[in-house]
Amino acid sequence: MNLKLENKLKRNLPLDYINTFLTNLNMQSVVWVLYLSYCGLNLAEIGMIEGLYHATSILCEIPSGAAADLLGRKRSMILSRICTACSCVIMLFSKSFGLFAVSFVIQALGNNLNSGSEEALVYDSMKYIGQEEQYLKVYGKLNIIIEVSQGLATVLGGVLAEYSYFWCYSACLVIAVSSLLPVLMMTEAPCVETAKRQKNIRSVVCLHFKTSFGILKSDVRIMKIIVYYSVVFAAETLLFFYSQQYYFELGYNKITISLILLAVGIMSCLGAAMSEKLCRRFGNRARDAAAFIIGVAILCYGFQNALLSAAAFAAAGFFNSALYPIQSEALNQLIPSEQRATLISVDSMFFSIAMILMFPLAGVLADFWGLARVFTGIGLALLLFVIVWNILLEF
Repeated sequence: MNLKLENKLKRNLPLDYINTFLTNLNMQSVVWVLYLSYCGLNLAEIGMIEGLYHATSILCEIPSGAAADLLGRKRSMILSRICTACSCVIMLFSKSFGLFAVSFVIQALGNNLNSGSEEALVYDSMKYIGQEEQYLKVYGKLNIIIEVSQGLATVLGGVLAEYSYFWCYSACLVIAVSSLLPVLMMTEAPCVETAKRQKNIRSVVCLHFKTSFGILKSDVRIMKIIVYYSVVFAAETLLFFYSQQYYFELGYNKITISLILLAVGIMSCLGAAMSEKLCRRFGNRARDAAAFIIGVAILCYGFQNALLSAAAFAAAGFFNSALYPIQSEALNQLIPSEQRATLISVDSMFFSIAMILMFPLAGVLADFWGLARVFTGIGLALLLFVIVWNILLEF
């Protein structure tokens, strides 16, 4: 083994820790709904922009993964950071719906380019130097870094936005550019599956869709799991983003809103930590109870009581995070491990489809009836969905 190359690949791990911290220090995620509203967009337009983001994710997820295999993971990550920086610049200096939409499309492309590339680069590096058995430990550290970074971003984003949206997005731009440095210092790991690089993007995309269709056709239970969780996760995501505007309309400033989101983030961490215990003790009842509680939590927003809605928000965050590992285990029991990556892409596409349908519709209805009534409707619809899905489909 090349000793010089081995030392460079070992350095990829601490560099990725820095990279992960910077890329998740995403302060705009706390205030973007409020910022677009401040710039004159109504909730319907905000919903359409979020829908465009997810539409871009659907279109670009597979080609971007193929591009990472063909061009290299490091180059894909560099392009991702450039896209994020460009998106921040457009958000910073734009005031029109069209340019905001362009910014979100570029941001989605950037996220797609990074999705899978970073994880593959780290794993290939560890595999080359014979340390792949420690990957789960490294993955655990990365998750801790992500939670710490996102928690810090939640507070800082609210504080900066309360002072000035310009400084908040300026800070996001600086962080996006800074995140290029650790990536540039990384070393591309030798790709074990060199045959993949010899394929063109079209053949990779066609093969992926063919495999995805075969997976869904082979076992209807997989489709049931994907659709069920996509709807539940989309409803909770909608709650998370539109809560920014909801609490603002109740009279809370951006700092207070960011603290509420931070509390929800802490509860989400606890939910993820307790997921295994809940699943082992209650089985499918944990899945159904968690989804039902999320529906009730969204329903509570209709009372327009800040204390009640904040408690419901925290409960929704807790059980939403608890559902992710439960979903993953349910899928892993039905498919061979070599198809896991494909299934992740399929699952992501269905979630994006649910967001495209639900987010803009919620925005349009909120402009006419107000967020409180819309949340009431979403909560009732989710409760009905959970009940019907379990009774009729014997889920």
